[in-house]
Amino acid sequence: MGVEIVSFGCRLNTYEAAVMKREAEEAGLGEDARGAIVFNTCAVTAEAVRQARQQIRKARRENPDARIVVTGCAAQTEPGRFAGMDEVDAVIGNMEKLSAETYARLPDFGVSAEEKVRVNDIMSVTETAGHMIDAIEGRSRAIVQIQNGCDHRCTFCIIPFGRGNSRSVPMGAVVEQMKRLVDTGYNEVVLSGVDMTSWGADLPGTPRLGDLVQAILRHVPGLKRLRLSSIDSIEADEALIEAIASEPRFMPHLHLSLQAGDDMILKRMKRRHSRDDSIRFCAEIRARRPDIVFGADIIAGFPTETEAMFENSLAIVEACGLTFLHVFPFSPREGTPAARMPQLEKSVIKARAARLRAAGEEAHAAHLARLVGSRQSVLVEREGLGRAENFTLCQIDCGLPGEVVDTIITGAADGALVARRMPAGGN
Repeated sequence: MGVEIVSFGCRLNTYEAAVMKREAEEAGLGEDARGAIVFNTCAVTAEAVRQARQQIRKARRENPDARIVVTGCAAQTEPGRFAGMDEVDAVIGNMEKLSAETYARLPDFGVSAEEKVRVNDIMSVTETAGHMIDAIEGRSRAIVQIQNGCDHRCTFCIIPFGRGNSRSVPMGAVVEQMKRLVDTGYNEVVLSGVDMTSWGADLPGTPRLGDLVQAILRHVPGLKRLRLSSIDSIEADEALIEAIASEPRFMPHLHLSLQAGDDMILKRMKRRHSRDDSIRFCAEIRARRPDIVFGADIIAGFPTETEAMFENSLAIVEACGLTFLHVFPFSPREGTPAARMPQLEKSVIKARAARLRAAGEEAHAAHLARLVGSRQSVLVEREGLGRAENFTLCQIDCGLPGEVVDTIITGAADGALVARRMPAGGN
């Protein structure tokens, strides 16, 4: 049956899933008739943990003989919760999951909950290796991990306790991995991490993320399209801003970790930026790169959020010119300061999340309408679908997965652009 990886959450988990599959297979996991299923969990919300547990139970019902291993951020922060599930055979930590040795030493069936756990102290980890992979199964774009962990302690966030403190992959290792992926045939690569803009702070000479981006663009000339998964805009350095503004191979799309648009809520979240910082950043980048498109994470219903405070978050959608919204209804995570703050009624949180999503849908619809009639370079993701340079989803009737196609936008339907291959001669 082999090894099946079921991954939840962020792009970093997707990247690590490819490493996990290689290491687990090297260790011989899943070679017998039982096979193995490894769940790579997410801990960003309580709902993410609930979904993982639900999928584990379903997997056991459908695969009664398989070995089920649980890892990822939720396993790192709550190992006992997963070890206590009868369906689970082993629980391993976020660093352990990337090593073949871990899989070779997994406990067999029938051990106690305590014996199931193979989770070490993530805060003791001080380095992150650049794991070389040639492909990510089913992905038309590649993902490269450049950083892991986070030194910040936002009051709502459990992730530092699942990922540890910030640590960077050295520049040389990142560049070599980029070259390898381009040589394999990838046209687009996404740089990924937990706190991307902290990259380099733990390396000799303390380079910045902009230095890395410029080095990649300089030393990997065959790379056609470069993206960042998400950034903290207040920590964007001048070299990064210059690359965004002047390098056509840097895709005109940024996803921002905003979280709120009200200064008091931002302060209670222990964020490092103000409302005006966010608005100013978006305006400055748009002035230097007019085709830029912004997405953002925003939390609805943070503890103590009044209606007036929420209105400020709602208004940030227009003030920053956001196009793609990731809306998170606030979910208290045990062990975080926000979980001890005065909570809002769930009905209020749900209603505010719905209003934010509606604002996002309106902004996205207007964005689609503006692009009708434009020319767009589209990376085909799978048959019938692709992404423009600004990350807008496109319905496309041509091209193979991974191919970049020059198109004309003839309309919009079902939340996507309708793209047709540019006729010969470009007319």
